[in-house]
Amino acid sequence: MNSHDLAISPRRLLGWPRPAAPGAGVNGLLPALQAYGGLQSWAARTHRPSQTLGRLGSLEVRLAQTAAEVRQAQKLRYRVFYEEGSAIADSGRLFARRDVDAFDAICDHLLVLDHDGHEGRPAVVGTYRLLRQSMAEQFGGFYTASEFDIGSLIARHSRLQFLELGRSCVLAPYRNKRTVELLWQGIWNYVHENRLDVMIGCASLDGTDPDKLALQLSFMYHYARAPELWRAHALPERNVEMNRIAREAIDPKAALRELPPLVKGYLRLGAYIGEGAVVDHSFGTTDVLIVLPVAAIKSRYAAHFGGNSLLPRAA
Repeated sequence: MNSHDLAISPRRLLGWPRPAAPGAGVNGLLPALQAYGGLQSWAARTHRPSQTLGRLGSLEVRLAQTAAEVRQAQKLRYRVFYEEGSAIADSGRLFARRDVDAFDAICDHLLVLDHDGHEGRPAVVGTYRLLRQSMAEQFGGFYTASEFDIGSLIARHSRLQFLELGRSCVLAPYRNKRTVELLWQGIWNYVHENRLDVMIGCASLDGTDPDKLALQLSFMYHYARAPELWRAHALPERNVEMNRIAREAIDPKAALRELPPLVKGYLRLGAYIGEGAVVDHSFGTTDVLIVLPVAAIKSRYAAHFGGNSLLPRAA
């Protein structure tokens, strides 16, 4: 994947800078209160390794170790999603000046820290939220389930372990190849250490009019749609048809030029696109499902991020 493509996307990399939708899991007051304080559930804390996941000059990638570091990640997300981007904050987020939801309490928070930061302490300049299947099953499910029916996909691959990626952003001065590659090195090492097999999440197209996005949606439908074994569908009540232009009428080069850098990056890695899109009017986007089996990651990228150390299990 061309890391620069990801670096120039200012809002999110497979993330959801908006409140959790009803039915998305992680219900109850306790997770919400924990998340607001930057606290994590006991199950998340006991798993959390302290070692670095990568280092490049003054930059380090590792998991958040304290509530204060989680709150720094939430502040960064607020700055990028709500102040720079077009997400609309509710009163709680406006008051806290942080992007918070209950999922924060059960996720691991991958951080890029600049050890040459101001105020005498490392500055959080990038973040990614990681939700392992074991945690999702224990606490109410994946966020992705609010838009896509991923249950059958997971059931078909019951021997494999899934990882949901979300809420990723990078501070503007650090949106470059070096920072994004460090994030991906961290994800790669995290996947290896936890023996995870499949990454899922949503990627967004700007806009809520599917007709204006017809070329992009149709290109993904005809050229990148997941094979049946890896396919998951948008929820019926939210489904938007992606097949809007016949394959023979598509100019692939023109379609690729229109695709967001994030989507192009994941397609280069070897990701599949789910069936159907979902319009999110609250955020002004149209979302597609990304399914990325570790075994499908192209060898040149696997070598770049971690060699052959990942040994995914067979489906």
